[in-house]
Amino acid sequence: MGVDWSLLLRVIVALVLAYLVGFERELRGSPAGDRTFALIGVAAAALTAAVGRTSPQAIAGIVTGVGFVGAAVLFRTDDALIRGITTASAIFGVAVIGVVVGSGHYILAAVTTAAVLLILELRNIPLLSRIDARRYADSFRNDWDPPPTAGGTKPDPTT
Repeated sequence: MGVDWSLLLRVIVALVLAYLVGFERELRGSPAGDRTFALIGVAAAALTAAVGRTSPQAIAGIVTGVGFVGAAVLFRTDDALIRGITTASAIFGVAVIGVVVGSGHYILAAVTTAAVLLILELRNIPLLSRIDARRYADSFRNDWDPPPTAGGTKPDPTT
């Protein structure tokens, strides 16, 4: 029984790609950082590489498990805001990257990792920060605000 170098390569590539995303999250003070992301990416890649073709349900198990990890990084602040949604989404993204690498699609995994990092860093890249929606939020009505009346005035909530 010899070493399957192609499977080992998949795990190593997943480790590097997941660690990169985790490193970014660690720099931004996320509740989950480089080690958490690397563990998720490696586990998803190893499981997919080992049994993905013979047991596609294993990939569904990855998604379920990652859902629990993602839920663990969500929390509500004192002012009723929910924090950690971006990190939970990035955790899901890293699990997908692990599955993609585990399936042997290195280019797709690299492009996906680059896309995830770009999305996470969009607000910090000088020219691209112009497409940050928060920059324009004051110019638009929020979904939960009542629509303006025909005369352009807001309805009086006391009447």
